[in-house]
Amino acid sequence: MTATTLRRTSTVPLPRTWPVRGSDVIAVLIANGLFILAMWVRHGGLGQLATPGGAFIAIGQVAALLGTYLMLIQLILMSRTPWLDQAFGMDRLAVAHRWIGFATVWLIAAHGFFIITGYAFSEHASLPDEAWTIFTTFDFVVLATVGFGIFMTIGVTSMRAARRRISYEKWFLLHLGAYAAIALAFLHQIVLGADFLHDPLARIYWSSLYVVTAGAILGFRVVGPIRLNLRHQFRVARVVEESPGVVSIYVTGRDLDRLPVRSGQYFVWRFLDGGPRWWSGHPFSISSAPNGEWIRTTVKALGDDTRHLQRLRPGTRALLEGPYGVLTGLRRSRRRVTMIAGGIGITPLRALLEALPARPGDLTLLYRARHPRHVIFRRELDTLAERRGATVHYLVGRRGSVDLPYDPLDAQGIEELVPDIATHDVYLCGPDEMMDRVTGTLRELGVPDRQIHAERFAY
Repeated sequence: MTATTLRRTSTVPLPRTWPVRGSDVIAVLIANGLFILAMWVRHGGLGQLATPGGAFIAIGQVAALLGTYLMLIQLILMSRTPWLDQAFGMDRLAVAHRWIGFATVWLIAAHGFFIITGYAFSEHASLPDEAWTIFTTFDFVVLATVGFGIFMTIGVTSMRAARRRISYEKWFLLHLGAYAAIALAFLHQIVLGADFLHDPLARIYWSSLYVVTAGAILGFRVVGPIRLNLRHQFRVARVVEESPGVVSIYVTGRDLDRLPVRSGQYFVWRFLDGGPRWWSGHPFSISSAPNGEWIRTTVKALGDDTRHLQRLRPGTRALLEGPYGVLTGLRRSRRRVTMIAGGIGITPLRALLEALPARPGDLTLLYRARHPRHVIFRRELDTLAERRGATVHYLVGRRGSVDLPYDPLDAQGIEELVPDIATHDVYLCGPDEMMDRVTGTLRELGVPDRQIHAERFAY
């Protein structure tokens, strides 16, 4: 630990907060979906039910409209829009993105099947013949089918079993193909969509949805990061070993006292050192409170990329995106706070221990590690605990061993250390298995869900 690590932090601007709740966003999305269905009804969609094959065509049209709408929602969810991050957190947005993606694929597939079936009924043709007629005579249907193939491929490769077998580079490139698929779908919709053919209002509405989606992606995934890095010119200042296989990377830059960030948040980091996959970003939390002079992240060697980061040299250019994340003081609703960390999950909680406003006795940290050498920041944590009047419990050892024959994070263990935990806010960070287990234990101890704050990286 360096002498400057625990210096008193300077005031830095906080990220803007938005008066947006998750329920507000969901209500807007549902309202837009209902409006889309209302336009379809206004265009005579229900009248098709009286014609031969009309019910199939109607289902196909609704599936196309809702599938296209969900496709745009998918992109918005992962556009890194700050008010969505604040309302839901990137991890929950990623889960919604994944399941909406599967629904989109099924709806688009249903669109093709029911439209072909409906026209086959109305024209007394076989399904193969009608499919061939549609593919060869309808404008942009072939291109739309190519777009659907791209979406199908993305959907298959996003399944857990497939995701484990495909490299990140291939998975990422496939997802970039989604933009091409959406462009092809838009061309198909312009030429053949009932909404576009006869209703100027519908054309304006749907075009606006595409423009808003494209604007969010360009603004928050392209323009925002470019502006951030041009302004601050981030570079590695030093790399400090915290424990075997764990290093802290200190990054300096220009005007860091004007960089809005909260303790508990994370950036997506890229280091331009020419190493393998230098272009690939990694989400790492800041591991100390913002001080206006440097930003610190702490990384454990868990794979080739993170092992390479252990050897970064001072002066290496860094590219940052963010900050992101909701594991911050904004979620706090109680005076007393308990933080539960597992392994490298201590990083955002160490920053919160330093920054959360509190009186002596308000803050408690439970730090779980399998071995004493896996405990990082011990001197810093002890110094912070003394300075802030906080309590730190180190829960070290393998469960079932002589030194630790019980689970220190089971209901009995937590209740012994924090008897009134049901009245606390609880911040939780660590391996997924540990967070799932401890979340269940906290509920068993009567901690309401609104007082449990956990976040999993999603990128």
